[in-house]
Amino acid sequence: MPDWLEISLRTLSSVVILFAITKLLGKRQLSQLSLFEYITGITIGNIAAYISLDLDNLWYLGIVSLAVWVGVSVSFEFITLKNKRIRDFVDGSGTVLIEKGNLLKANMRKERITLDEILEQLRKKDVYRVADVEFAIMEQSGEINVMLKKEHQPITPDSLGWHIKQEVEPQTIVMDGQLLEQSLYHSGRDKNWLKRELRKQKLSMEEVFLAQIDANGELSIQTGTASVKGQQPSKPKDQIADLLKQYEDELHMLEQFATNEDDKRDYRSAINKLKSAMKQPTS
Repeated sequence: MPDWLEISLRTLSSVVILFAITKLLGKRQLSQLSLFEYITGITIGNIAAYISLDLDNLWYLGIVSLAVWVGVSVSFEFITLKNKRIRDFVDGSGTVLIEKGNLLKANMRKERITLDEILEQLRKKDVYRVADVEFAIMEQSGEINVMLKKEHQPITPDSLGWHIKQEVEPQTIVMDGQLLEQSLYHSGRDKNWLKRELRKQKLSMEEVFLAQIDANGELSIQTGTASVKGQQPSKPKDQIADLLKQYEDELHMLEQFATNEDDKRDYRSAINKLKSAMKQPTS
């Protein structure tokens, strides 16, 4: 067999073997690697190159070596799942670099990270003052995760005491002109409804590149050249209820942040009146 043909066949075999090994080792090999996984990845790549290019008669021993490395790696993964001590030894553990706004110099020296490097990592998290950081830890992967002090954290609806309606994932019902019946069923609609909506927009199923239904039942259509929105369902009672609930939450927030008892009493009175009005039947 000519050398070029033998190398081609070995290379194709290496690609297949590496693909199978990657599937076996799992997604962690593609994302955040531990030290052992990093060593395993480099070694497997070198062995695969040996299998592809070495023309001696013992090239098949490279496959044996690959099998041993994969066996050891998979075994370590199962062992580390069961034993935290071994997991900490093999994968390492996180190191606290900042605590309550104070840099921990000993831990920085242990991880051999400089001030310039940690400041750069903080800037990537949109943090520009060390004093604003409540807690920062370097993970096993080398990434630094940061938690800001309470007063510097972004305001969220939960911190204001607001009750936000739960977000529901939009359902993709048409993709590449093909109807996804299961997603359409989960959205609470049927084929007849979809056909009516498409007729309103003068579109056929084959012309739809992507169609989705959001939590409010609104249909949005992408044709690949334009975006079309279906008619939003009219639910005035639900919309009024949501607005009143939001108004009640805002009153509770104002009551919470009121500085004197008179203001708090006024807000409580307004809340009680609002609740009474919401309970009254509408004609």
